[in-house]
Formats: sequence, structure tokens, C-alpha cells
Amino acid sequence: MLIYVTGIEEKWERAVAHLIDLFYEDTTISFQALEQAPDLQIDIQIFLEERPQTKVAITDRQGQKVEKALIIEWNEDLSEAEQRKRLKRGLSQNLLSILQDYTGLEQPWGILTGVRPTKLMHSKLQLGVSKEEVHREFQEEYLVQPEKSKLLERIVERQLSAVPDLYELKHQVSIYIGIPFCPTKCAYCTFPAYAINGRQGSVDSFLGGLHHEIKGIGDWLRQHNIPITTVYFGGGTPTSITAEEMDDLYEQMYQSFPHVERIREITVEAGRPDTITPDKLDVLKKWGIHRISINPQSYIQETLKAIGRHHTVEETIEKFKLARHMGMDNINMDLIIGLPGEGLEEFEYTLSETEKLKPESLTVHTLSFKRASEMTQNKEKYPVASREEITQMMNKAQLWTEKHDYSPYYLYRQKNILGNLENIGYSLAGRESLYNIMIMEEAQTIIGLGCGASSKWVDPKTGKISRFANPKEPKAYNENYEYYTSVKIDMLNKLFL
Repeated sequence: MLIYVTGIEEKWERAVAHLIDLFYEDTTISFQALEQAPDLQIDIQIFLEERPQTKVAITDRQGQKVEKALIIEWNEDLSEAEQRKRLKRGLSQNLLSILQDYTGLEQPWGILTGVRPTKLMHSKLQLGVSKEEVHREFQEEYLVQPEKSKLLERIVERQLSAVPDLYELKHQVSIYIGIPFCPTKCAYCTFPAYAINGRQGSVDSFLGGLHHEIKGIGDWLRQHNIPITTVYFGGGTPTSITAEEMDDLYEQMYQSFPHVERIREITVEAGRPDTITPDKLDVLKKWGIHRISINPQSYIQETLKAIGRHHTVEETIEKFKLARHMGMDNINMDLIIGLPGEGLEEFEYTLSETEKLKPESLTVHTLSFKRASEMTQNKEKYPVASREEITQMMNKAQLWTEKHDYSPYYLYRQKNILGNLENIGYSLAGRESLYNIMIMEEAQTIIGLGCGASSKWVDPKTGKISRFANPKEPKAYNENYEYYTSVKIDMLNKLFL
């Protein structure tokens, strides 16, 4: 669909495009004059004389036109920054309102298009704003529906219960360690994940570089007495490597990182059941890994085959029970709403199977069409449910989790997510993933080690955030891991010394 937008300043083009994308799939949005007639033209005007207001008009190919005006709250004493803020918000409110009227689609998150709405609520509460005022602002200024605003409050309260010192952890760090190998690559995936079969040379070289990074960063943290809050092994699938390689890696972690016994949580993604063996579970137990994730995504065998997961439903159940038998008492499972060919009936079956296992935490993802994924490149091969059915499935997940004593503890949103919904992590009491809270609320620096790992630097003094990413390709990483280690150490010196 081709959409032409007029009358908008360049600095606001991205925000406008994000809002339009909530209503239309597969759009091309142009802010420049077109040679061909667009499917839709959106004309925007901003008036500052007398009563500041925005006007938005929508015209379709047949020349049918609708328009709407919105008065902006204003007074002469506003600072220039506050004026810009109110203009942008007023424009967003008007654009959202007219698109909702025009399409008949309601947007439960209003004009919020960011990944971390919980972070916004945290920031307001830290400033001393009352909960009542926060809810009013979310609903009246951001147009967030009341149930979403209340969901955010529940999550924020749960996070502060799990991590009472959340706002004081900026002088600590967490560590993310990326292992870029999987048995096969899922159709929806854009993470660094390379089929491990036949790549032992690449695996050996990669692990050599990773050991170097762990030692270098660990030595710096130990030397400067910087505590580690959490460690998360992700990927890829960290249990794709052998039990011996896992053993060596965790030993390196214990030798390098300061006071490993004081780290609050160490998680290892064992997401693909076909990578789990008794030997690997023995290694996890040996090194005191606190939490693992075994991810079915779906309990429908046809779905697993369609998305490229070459394990069976039975294998998921067997490996979960094996992990339980071998002493793993904090297991997460991931489910995905809206996988190809699945509707409410299939999702209800997946929930019923999950009920039999009762993991300590459950992350419910809504399928997102990520730009570089196989699924996005070939959408015609992967038919998905309607927006209405996706919403029903999310509502079913919320009811199911409440019934089984799971509470929401983290939430994030993604671009191109089905139904403009969200991903929510649920857990039993006291079994929240602390790393997930750290990464979502950007409460502290997270140092990324390994392939495709992104470091997120949070300045302890200013809160300013910057990023540095290792390359996704093992070959590029293997050639320059010493450089990537030195860049991180330079940044740590700037932030903490």
C-alpha cells in the first residue's frame, strides 16, 4: 500500500510513520511528491495563531475525504522544548484518532509506539508523580486504554518486589553472552543463529574468542570491584555446543568474573529441546546455573515443522521432565501467539499442554514479522490469524495465567508485531527473571560478549544510553575479538572510573 503524507517536518516523519504502520501492513510511506497516485493521502497542517491546533485529512484513491481538527493545550509561558513536545503529542493524538475512525481499528497502546512502556511508568513514579496522575496522563495524553495502563502498574509493582533496589543498581553491571549456533534456524528468527552441523571449526574459533572476552572483561570488573547482578547465556542456543565446551565455558566464567557466588541469577537458554542431554544438564547443575529456558513455542507438530524446528512435541515434554528429574527447579518456557496456521483452538491446546508441566515462568510472545526473517521474506508461505483472533489469543493467555497463579513481570513491544500487541513475561511468585527486568528497564549497563551480542552502556551519572555491538558472523568475530574486548574496556573506563 502506497501512502503519501504532506505537511510534516522531517524531524517528525519517523513518529508519523510508526503510527501509520499500526494500521496498515506492507506499506510504503512517502513524504516526497509522487509520480503515481497513492492509495491514501494524509495531509497534515499545524496552526499556531490564536488557538494552536492540528488538522489531519485523509483522501483515498476515489477522492473520498475525511478530516479532523484537534485543539492543543497551550499558554505563552511554555518553554520551547515543552511547545515542541505538545505539538508533537497533539499531532500524534489527532492522527491516531482519525486513523482509528477511518479504519475501525482501536489501538490499545494509543500513541505509544516505543518498546518499553514500563520504563516510562518507572520514570514518572521516580519523579514522585502519583499513580493516579500517571494513569490519567497515560490515558488522556498518550491515549493508552485503561486495561493497558493497569497492566503496566502491575508489572512495575512486581518488578520492584522482585528487585527492591532496582533504581540503585546503576553502579553494577549485567552480562549477556551470545552463542550463535542452533540445530536449525527458525523461520521467524533474526537472531545470530547458524546451523551448528559441520561448523566445528567455526565453533572452536568462536569459543576461543569468547573465552578471551570473558577473561578480559572479568579481569577488569574484578580489578575495579564492579559487582555483577545477572548473567544471561543466549544466542542462538547456548546448549548447541557440547557438554565439554559448556563445562570449559562456565569454568572460565567462574575463574574470571568477580564474586560469582554473589551473582543474583545466571540463566542459560536451553531453548531447543533437541540440544538437551543428561550430560549437559549435569554441567548446568555442577556450575550452579539458577535458571534455564526450554521453549516449545507451540505444541502443534505441524507448526513446528512449518517454522523450521526439527524437534517433536514429545521431545519437548521429555526434556522438560528430564530437567526436572535432574534437579532444575526454575524453568522458563516460551510460547508464540499467531504462528502460521494457528488460531485460538491451537493456542488453547498449547496452553493445556503447558498446564501439565507447570514451568516457573512463561513468556508469551506475539509473532513479529522481523524484516530479515525467512517468514517476512516469504509471507505468502506463512498465513497467520486475523487481528481479532490474535487479540482473542492474547486475552486467553492472560486469563490462563491468572487462573494458574502466574503474574506479569515484564513487557516489551516490537515493530511489526501482530495486532499491535505485546510480549509479556509471567512467573510464579519469586521466580521472575531478573535479567529480563534489567534489560527491559535499562536500569544498568549490560555488557554483551560473544557473537551478535550488543552492549548497552548506561551512564551511572547521567543515565545516557549508548550501544556497541559485536558482529553477528562468527568469522568476523573470530578475526577481531581482541579489538571488541578493548573497546568495551575503554568504555568501562569512561563510565566507571
